[in-house]
Amino acid sequence: MRHGFVLAALMAMVCSCIADNAPRLSRAEKDIIDAEGIMRVLTVSDKEDSLVLRSKCSDFPVKILRSERFVRLADRMIATVTDSTQDGVGIAGPQVGLKRRVVAVQRFDKAGEPFEVYPNIRVEYLSDEKQTGPEGCLSIPEIHGEVERSQTVVISYVDIRTLEAVRDTVRGFTAVIFQHETDHLDGILFTDRM
Repeated sequence: MRHGFVLAALMAMVCSCIADNAPRLSRAEKDIIDAEGIMRVLTVSDKEDSLVLRSKCSDFPVKILRSERFVRLADRMIATVTDSTQDGVGIAGPQVGLKRRVVAVQRFDKAGEPFEVYPNIRVEYLSDEKQTGPEGCLSIPEIHGEVERSQTVVISYVDIRTLEAVRDTVRGFTAVIFQHETDHLDGILFTDRM
């Protein structure tokens, strides 16, 4: 029994280190998450929106990842990107007004092609093998262009069920989506790469 308690305490310490230095959510961030309906997608045509879209993002504190508020955010991000007015394959925190490291991505490499949400995400590896293809962005309406991306990426993120750090190797079109969305978290738009 004692061994199980020690193991649980150690796991809690490891999980709390994942985003130990992450700033708390601001009142404005809470208001964005707690609002009703689909989220407003920020665009480069608005000066205030552009400032957010060009910002570097922070991690979420682990406490938030354990909360109903994060579940609500994940649900609303997916509802927004899949809404008929958007119809995208991915969306990032800054695109909905949050300067946080979170993306929702359609996993074309998985059965059923589900949308999944990835908090505190980073790309750890980009393959030298590249592919060039068309890209667009919900935040830059009506502009498309050819962008060169790595064929394979390794991502790291916090699993929202276990709160453990996870690494995943992703290839093909889904790898392109991850690169596009994680660029947003560093203030980079696809037009910067054309």
